[in-house]
This record gives sequence, C-alpha cells and structure tokens, in this order.
Amino acid sequence: MRRKIITIDQDRCNGCGLCASDCPEGALQVIDGKARLVGDLLCDGLGACLQSCPENAISIEEREAEDYDEMRVMDNIVPQGLNVILAHLEHLRKHFQKKYLAEALSYLRDHKIEIDLPPEISDIFTAPRQCPGSRTVSFPSKPVPEVDKRPRASQLTHWPIQLHLISPAAPHYSGSDLLVAADCVAYSLADFHKDYLKDKTLVIACPKLDERQEVYVDKLTALIDHAGVKSIRVMIMQVPCCRGLLQHVVEAAHRAKNKIPVNCVTVGIQGDILGETQISINSVKAFA
Repeated sequence: MRRKIITIDQDRCNGCGLCASDCPEGALQVIDGKARLVGDLLCDGLGACLQSCPENAISIEEREAEDYDEMRVMDNIVPQGLNVILAHLEHLRKHFQKKYLAEALSYLRDHKIEIDLPPEISDIFTAPRQCPGSRTVSFPSKPVPEVDKRPRASQLTHWPIQLHLISPAAPHYSGSDLLVAADCVAYSLADFHKDYLKDKTLVIACPKLDERQEVYVDKLTALIDHAGVKSIRVMIMQVPCCRGLLQHVVEAAHRAKNKIPVNCVTVGIQGDILGETQISINSVKAFA
C-alpha cells in the first residue's frame, strides 16, 4: 500500500544513533555507521524521530510500504518497560491514531499487562455522553435588538476554506493575516464575520472528527514559510477536544523557519469570549 513513512538521507546521517534511541517501535537501527529503517511495518510514519536528528537527515515521504503493524510494534515496546509503553501510547494519542491506540490497548489486555492509563488516553474510549464536547446542553436564546434589519455582508474572501482542501500556494494567503477556526466557532459566535473574519484569510478544521490530521501541521507550516502569512489567530471552543487544533498550529509554528505572532481566542458554547492568549516563541517551543 502507499502511505507516509520516514526516509533517511544517508549523506547527511552521521550515525549518532539519537533517532534509534527515540524510536521505541524499533524501526531504526544504526548499521555500518548509519541509521537505517529496518522494517516498514514498524514505522508508523508519524515522525517522532525527526526532531532527534541533529543533521536533519530524516524526513517523511509517501511511497509504497508494508502496512504498519501495531502488534509487532508492541512486541518490541513492552519489554522496554512501563515508561516506554506510556510514551508510545501518548505518541499515538497526540497524532490522533485512535485505531492504533485501540490495538495497543487490546494487546495489553490480551497479554494481561496492567497499566494505569492517564485520563487523556482512557477518555478517548469513554462513551460520548462523558465527553464535554458531546454532552447535550440546552440554553435559552437571547433577544436580538432590531436596530438595523439590513442583511450583513459576508467577510469571506476566498474558497475553499477547509484545511484539507486549501492550497498554501493560493494567492490570497500570501502575506495575509490567517484565522484558523474550529468548525463550531462561526455557529456559536454571532459577530464572527464582523469582529474576527474581516480582513483575514480563513481555514477551518475539526480536531475531534476530521481524519488524516497529520497533514494539517504540514499545511500550516507551508502557510507560514511559503505563503508568508504574517500572523495566526486560532479560534477554538471551550471543550477540551478543541485544543487539538491549537496544538496543530503550535507545532507548525515551532517547525516553521519564519517566526510569526500566534494567539488563541477561546469561545464559550453560548457564544461568549472566554479569553485570548498570546503565544510567545518560548511558549510555542514548550507547547510543542
């Protein structure tokens, strides 16, 4: 099958072995003084090893490769101990790999390996009624003063806007101020167009329901470095799952060569602004 998987520039690799040490899946080994990918089926293609390489010799490519095998990976990871197991589970959670995470937990159950899971992992498999973002809530509508009955003009200046569909090379993103909004924000915030979208370019995404979110960081990084966006404002809902969108932006800002202002606005489910936070460069590095 064709999928994302790491590749190693052998000319750049100095054989330090840091990538192999940081790959608990066992996909990397130092052989003949160079890091080698020893098994396609052990590499999940999520790139945990990229930041370990001091020579920037590792990148991700898309090519024909054996299917990733979570059970084989767990065979390698479990003997390394509890901390490595937890690190691997967190790695899968951070990259929204729910299928592989479920397989890993099934492996632990089948092998009668007891482990206290942190709530951010166990909550993924909790019934929807226990998720704050899915809990049913009713509240009364608010009266709207009839000051001006004329229809308000849309402030949207381009299409498409869904993060999977946009192209960072589109001319409208070049040198713009970018607004990255969770899908629900515009429905919750009455003056979204007037107060936040005006004079901005837009991308939208749902960090809870969208698939293949690993490409989001690449696209956001390209918007910073290649489109040259001047700033990013992230708008998320108050529910915990929505912070995944902020994580994507923060990771992209950390990876990007250009350093730009990033801030985050949190919107309440009744349409009120709960807060706005400026993300400093140091905070970006710590968050990522």
